[in-house]
Amino acid sequence: MNIKEIESVLKNTPIEDLLNTITQYESDERAGVQKLILQYQKKYKQHEAIVSEWKMRMAFDEVFEEHEVLIGVDEVGRGPLAGPVVAAAVILPAHAKLLGLKDSKKLTYAKKEELYTQIQEQALAIGIGIIDAERIDEINILQATFEAMRQALSQIQKSYACILVDGNKEIPQIGCKQEAIIGGDNKSASIAAASVIAKVTRDRMMEEYAKMYPEYDWESNKGYGSQKHYEAIAKYGITPLHRKSFLKNEGIK
Repeated sequence: MNIKEIESVLKNTPIEDLLNTITQYESDERAGVQKLILQYQKKYKQHEAIVSEWKMRMAFDEVFEEHEVLIGVDEVGRGPLAGPVVAAAVILPAHAKLLGLKDSKKLTYAKKEELYTQIQEQALAIGIGIIDAERIDEINILQATFEAMRQALSQIQKSYACILVDGNKEIPQIGCKQEAIIGGDNKSASIAAASVIAKVTRDRMMEEYAKMYPEYDWESNKGYGSQKHYEAIAKYGITPLHRKSFLKNEGIK
C-alpha cells in the first residue's frame, strides 16, 4: 500500500480499533508511514484521555449508588446584566456515554451543541427552570437561582432519591436528600450534563432576544457586561429584559 492508502485506512478506522490498526504498519520504515503512526497514536491517546475523564465523572456519581436514582442540578446565568437565570436537572442512565462532557464553560460552542443533543437522546429525564429578569429583581439572584432549580426538579416525572447540586449550597424547600458539590460541574457526570442543558438553553434564548434588541450584542455576550453591551445601555437605555437591580448596583438607572 502506498502512504495515501494507509492514511485513508487509519482515517476511516473507528477510534476504538485504531491501536490495533496502527500495529499493522509499525514495521513499515518509510518516513511518511512512521509520521502517520505518530499522528494517529497521539489521536488515540487523546481519545483514551477523554474516555478516562468520562469514567472518572461517572465513578464520582457512583459513590452515591446507595441511592436508587441520582439527579444532577446546575444553573447558568447568575452574573449577566440581562436575561433569565436557567437551571436544569438531569438523570443519566448507568450506561450513558457522553465523551468530552465537562463544565459547559470549558466547552466550545460546537461541542456544547453536540453534547446537548446526546444528553437529550440518552438521559432518563430532563427538567428545565427559567426565572426572568423581573422575578430576579423581585427576589434577588440567589433566591431566583433556587427557584429555577426547584422548577427544573418539578418537571421530573421519574422518582429520584438523591440530588447532586453544583455549588456550596443545598436547594431550600426540597425534602429529598441533597449533596452540594463545589466544582460539581467538572466532577460529576450528571451535574455536567445539567450544566450543558442549562447553558445551551439559555444561550439559545439570548440569541433570540438579540433579534429583538440587536443593539446590545446579546448573540455574543449573552447578556453579560461586555464593553459593547455597556455602550448600548448608555446610548439606548435599558430593556424589559435587563436586571434593574444589577444595573442599579452599578449606578445605572
